[in-house]
Amino acid sequence: MSRPLRVVAGIAAVVAGLVAIMFVTGSMLPREHVATSSVTIRAPIDSVWSVVRDFGGMPAWWDELRSSERVSLAGTERWRQNAGGFQMELDVVVDSAPGRLVTRIVEEPGAPFGGIWTYEFAPADGGGTVVTVTENGWIGPPPFRLMGRVFGLHSTIDGLLAALGRRFGETATPVHRP
Repeated sequence: MSRPLRVVAGIAAVVAGLVAIMFVTGSMLPREHVATSSVTIRAPIDSVWSVVRDFGGMPAWWDELRSSERVSLAGTERWRQNAGGFQMELDVVVDSAPGRLVTRIVEEPGAPFGGIWTYEFAPADGGGTVVTVTENGWIGPPPFRLMGRVFGLHSTIDGLLAALGRRFGETATPVHRP
């Protein structure tokens, strides 16, 4: 075998080994997870609720969300969203203004992830609103589970909450909750 072929074969072996390690390591991680983060926004609860509840308007202030369109004929309130390169649909399962909002990702066959997001809005000490988001989720493919642990299970929630702060002209730093 010529030297260039040995180099290519060696690189392919290293890549295959890394993929195998990611698969095995990810397989040892739990499929389900819970992640909770909170921020305080210096705006009235009704204002914060209105911004979060407007799923159609979210792409204007949350860069990760490319699109969000209401799905008609779904029989429930359903939204089709493109977030981080993933197309998904979510149902609003609880709408208790202005305190609690719950959404569930509609599970499609072969979906890489899914779960429920619970948004809670409460008055903050000294004024403003505490927004807490809890994800009760799952990640299917083992390599994605590993990436979720490496990049952090809170990263999507934290991105949403930081963007919400910017929407209100603030720097919001999410705090992870147990």
